Amino acid sequence: MESSKSLAAWQKSQQLIPGGVNSPVRNFSKVGGHPRFIERGEGSKIYDIDGNEYIDYVASWGPLVLGHAHPSVIEAISAVAANGTSFGAPTTRETELAEIIVNAVPSIEQVRLVNSGTEATMSAIRVARGYTGRDKILKIDSCYHGHVDYLLAKAGSGVATFGLSDSGGVPEDFARNTLTVPFNNPDAVREAIEANPDEIACLILEPIMGNMGIIPPREGYLNQLREITEEHGIVLIFDEVITGFRVAYGGAQSYYNVTPDMTCLGKIIGGGLPVGAYGGKRDIMRCVAPEGDVYQAGTLSGNPLAVTAGITTLKKLAEPAVYEQLENRAAALAEGLAAATQKHSIDAWHSRVGSMLMLYFTSETVTDADGARTADTERFQRYFWGLLERGIYVAPSQFEAGFVSLVHSEEDINNTVEAATQTLANL
Repeated sequence: MESSKSLAAWQKSQQLIPGGVNSPVRNFSKVGGHPRFIERGEGSKIYDIDGNEYIDYVASWGPLVLGHAHPSVIEAISAVAANGTSFGAPTTRETELAEIIVNAVPSIEQVRLVNSGTEATMSAIRVARGYTGRDKILKIDSCYHGHVDYLLAKAGSGVATFGLSDSGGVPEDFARNTLTVPFNNPDAVREAIEANPDEIACLILEPIMGNMGIIPPREGYLNQLREITEEHGIVLIFDEVITGFRVAYGGAQSYYNVTPDMTCLGKIIGGGLPVGAYGGKRDIMRCVAPEGDVYQAGTLSGNPLAVTAGITTLKKLAEPAVYEQLENRAAALAEGLAAATQKHSIDAWHSRVGSMLMLYFTSETVTDADGARTADTERFQRYFWGLLERGIYVAPSQFEAGFVSLVHSEEDINNTVEAATQTLANL
């Protein structure tokens, strides 16, 4: 497969951008070789600057549930852009998107729009601290919540891909109020709370771990966390930046029927443009300025382009049978991949929730970050390149999720399974 133009583009970008990329995992450093520079996308496909076509399961790391360049989204944002891209003043579209979110997500009575998932989690934690008057936060090992200083301790796929436990540049004092416990272990949560009585403001977690592959909660785990946090006056925050509107219209909290106090959103609610949101119970959200004393602001928060892309996307997702279609396509892909690994006697753990899926090269059962870390990253590297050479684009990391979109066709799924079968035969 020809890639000389991508190589030249990467060599130039490295002179101007750290690592040649604007988010580390795009660098391909943990799978070897050089990244492919993408020129355009359409439907389920992306095309690089060398003219190669790929069936895409990265989907811009999750937001593109409708596929690339969906005509309705492109038409909507083009029309809005003609009237101006940002005003620094309220627009009715912000209220429209907020209303859709409030009606869809069980925990959200009020919502504030921001510019990224990182801003959403950072702001939600600040609000939880202001609401409770407590400083400490409790998080889960390898749940990633953005690149906020105090959330980078044991932070999941980004640092895991690069073999780091934390990020450089974070003073010890910043992380001192961050407590970390394993996923799927409610006893560890109880122990952390008992060791820090009346000091913990919030427990934040991905209800489905999506930044260490895909690790679903054990049955009853989220319910137990809900009971424990209520008992101790701790704000329960679900980071649904990945899972929101992905596994169900109401997110993982709807899927599992567990309602947190606050929720963070991103990705899909911007339809492929930069966006984030945090929301929750009305009495908690009243702490946010200008109504309360917890300050949060943003020049481009609620900008017309992202809001319009989000409205258009969420309206499409509200149409009948959408999630059934996503489920069927993802199930077919997961079943095909499982059959392929079995055919070639490959040790693998397959994980899927809705249209999110993962193949770990391990014989272990993956129920937490320690299980995920047993995966054979060298074997994944060979698997990645085998797929890429056959026109299948998956995330260049063993610890990043794959995403199925509404425009992945039966032919796409069959071609992907065939490419995986051929690749696995040579592992």
